[in-house]
Amino acid sequence: HRPSVDYLFLSAVPLARRFSVSAAILTGMGHDGAKGLRDLRAAGAFTIAQDEKTCVVFGMPKVAIELGAAMEVLPLGEIAQRLLLVRKKEKVA
Repeated sequence: HRPSVDYLFLSAVPLARRFSVSAAILTGMGHDGAKGLRDLRAAGAFTIAQDEKTCVVFGMPKVAIELGAAMEVLPLGEIAQRLLLVRKKEKVA
């Protein structure tokens, strides 16, 4: 087993510089994904972290928030709707 969320997010960084990219980091142990989410945000992606109250383990989102990687912090039940809303606004623009 190797943590892989950072690799996933980092693979999308070049795309975020050219296209519309959104990413969310959800409940999880450790720090995997936090740096990748930060790099995505720096490349222009829209980023979200799950809030502490709805996380089973507030590790990965906590580190992402501390790094300034998340543009928004939302409860799990609101993340999908927010991502769809961002996508809808992009299509209109």
